[in-house]
Formats: sequence, C-alpha cells, structure tokens
Amino acid sequence: MPPARLALAVPAVLLIALTGCSSTPDTATPVATTGASADADAGTPSPRAPKGVGRPATPVEVLIPSIGVTSALMELGLNPDGTVEVPPPEKGMTAGWYTGGATPGEAGAAVIIGHNDTRFGKAVFHDLKKITKGADITVGDSRGKSTRFTVTDTESVDKDSFPTDKVYGATADRALRLITCDGDFDAEGHPVNNLIVYATPA
Repeated sequence: MPPARLALAVPAVLLIALTGCSSTPDTATPVATTGASADADAGTPSPRAPKGVGRPATPVEVLIPSIGVTSALMELGLNPDGTVEVPPPEKGMTAGWYTGGATPGEAGAAVIIGHNDTRFGKAVFHDLKKITKGADITVGDSRGKSTRFTVTDTESVDKDSFPTDKVYGATADRALRLITCDGDFDAEGHPVNNLIVYATPA
C-alpha cells in the first residue's frame, strides 16, 4: 500500500506508488510511495502535535461489514527515505493508519493502508474492490468511541498517476481514504494500479 510524503498545505507535484502486493505468494515486497513534501524544506511533512498534547484518541480498529473486514490498526509513520510505511507482509491481515495525516473523524484527510495480497496469501483489503458507494466503514479509537463513515466514491488509478494531493492534501472536510493495490500485474507480479476508497462521516 502506499507510502508517500504529504502535500499538506500547498499543492505540489507528488508521486505515490503502491508496490507491496503480488500475484504470487513469494514475490511481494512492502509498498512504497514517494513524493515531495509541500513544506519549506521539501523533504518532510509538517510535524504533528506530540501524543497526548491536545490530540484525538488513536484509531485502533476498522470495520467494513459489507466485505467482511474487521482489523486492528497499526500506526504507520515514515521510512528513513521519507516514504510512508506500510504494514509488513507477515501482518498482511492488519491494516494501518498513517499518523502523518488526520485522525479519522477529525478535519483533514485520514488515510488507512492495507495490503491486497502478500507472499503469505490474501490480505486484509483483498476484497476492497467489491466495496460500493453507500457502504459503511467504522473506525474505533483507543477511548472506545466509534466514527462511522459512508463510502462516496472509489477509483482505480495507475501508480504512475496517483492523485497525491487529492488523497493526502489539506482539506477542511473530515475525510477518510482507504488504499490498496489493484489492477493487472506487471512482469514482476505486482499490481499496476492503486485502489482508492473515499468516505465521509455518516
């Protein structure tokens, strides 16, 4: 699923590519998304407040009843090269919340990333392609609160044309995005597309 640097305030030309899914169980690699930040140094996303300092509770679970998904959420940050972390292949049935984005239910773009397949087999978002407009997504947090979202749109995009600003960019809306791999396979067995699911609070 995608790692990427964020466009947080000013539009920037960014590239996001998910390369962590595979058609075969032994060729999958962690997904990596790359791009330039909109910050002054063009290298790192804007820092978020330290945990516990005026921040919402941490999201810990995502549920998508229509496709049978119930998953804990691990926290995903940035890799040393500035790409967004993705869940390790051995935890393919666990989705992750990108901590550099918004907290689900708060203003901004909240991003949850999950594998489609890994070398260990089907992963948490294997059936995400079956989701439809109007479907419910519920995100539970560490304080026991749940926020419901409704799917408003989906799109499958070529990894070379990933709409970084649309997905990760600044917004006043309380937006949720789910991302996984999609599409046909390249010569190395990786899907050439990313599937993006857009949702807003129900």
